[in-house]
This record gives sequence, C-alpha cells and structure tokens, in this order.
Amino acid sequence: MNAEFVIDVAEKGIYMVLIIAGPLMVIALVVGLLVSIFQATTQIQEQTLAFVPKIVAVLLGLILLAPWMLSHLLSYANEIFGNLNRFVG
Repeated sequence: MNAEFVIDVAEKGIYMVLIIAGPLMVIALVVGLLVSIFQATTQIQEQTLAFVPKIVAVLLGLILLAPWMLSHLLSYANEIFGNLNRFVG
C-alpha cells in the first residue's frame, strides 16, 4: 500500500460524500431560500418557519433519493473492499 493509493481512496471518498450529500443540501438551500423570500415579503419573523419546511423537504428528499444514494455507496464500498484484497492477501 503506497501513498498514491491512500490519496486516491481519500479523494474518491470525499467525492462520494459530495455526490451523496449534494442533492439533499441543494434541496435544503432551495427550500430555505423560498422560505426566506416568503418571510421577507410577508414580514413574518417566526423562527420555526425557517426550520420546519427545510426538515420536511430534506426528509422527503431522503426518502426519494435513498435507493440512488445507497447504490452509489454500495458501489464505492465494493470498490474499496475489492482493492483491499490486493493488499491483504
């Protein structure tokens, strides 16, 4: 196991985290922006109005995107365990 392999695994790991978490972050960003625009236009300054819609939207996004996220995560795990066999055995 050399440094190049470790750097490659770390790079792919960071990329995988961004790919898996990215859609949920975008959903939270869009819903937060819409709620902020709604609060600015109506001048409602309720704190729970900022959090509850984001939580619900991210939960719905997680339910809808879970199979896609799991398939990406499993393919990454299979790749890592496949590479591990070369160095252990």
